[in-house]
Amino acid sequence: MLEKIKKIFSNKEKRVENLISFLIILVITLIIINKILNDDKNKNDNFKNEVGVELANKEIQVSNEDINSDNLEKRLEDILEKISGVGKVSVLLTYSESSTLVPIYNVNSSSSTIEEKDTSGGSRITETENTEKDVITDSGSNIITEKIIKPTIEGAIITAQGASNANIKSSIISAVEAVTGIATHKIQVFEMGD
Repeated sequence: MLEKIKKIFSNKEKRVENLISFLIILVITLIIINKILNDDKNKNDNFKNEVGVELANKEIQVSNEDINSDNLEKRLEDILEKISGVGKVSVLLTYSESSTLVPIYNVNSSSSTIEEKDTSGGSRITETENTEKDVITDSGSNIITEKIIKPTIEGAIITAQGASNANIKSSIISAVEAVTGIATHKIQVFEMGD
């Protein structure tokens, strides 16, 4: 190849003409290469990065005592005992599930789109997405929560000393229904044994 280039430039009459032609071809080649590289760079610039906070999709199960220090059963017992004629009371509530903490996640997501073209005119588009989620904690490594989902109360069993009286039994059922929101047929009241 070097010999061909030397032959082209050996003719003194055409030397300037050949040199100009060679430079023109070189400039055109550099312009084409630059255009191809800029097209690839612009297509790679479709990269976006998003950082945000999102609620976690995963819920963390915790016991009822962890969430609700003032126990609903104890509070119901205290208030029912204050109703005239009820006497001593014991309350058992059943739940559909335990309480759930919904933590906040720090979300880092990125996506990129790359379009590649080959010399035969074919093209290929590659899309990539990457998401990282980290639970947000305070300085004491405690999870920061968006909300706490308390369990649904499914039923109640109440034993009371005065439950043999129909009016007192009805008052107990009405009070428990008002506090818990459960249907009256899911509240069972029995007379407390000795």
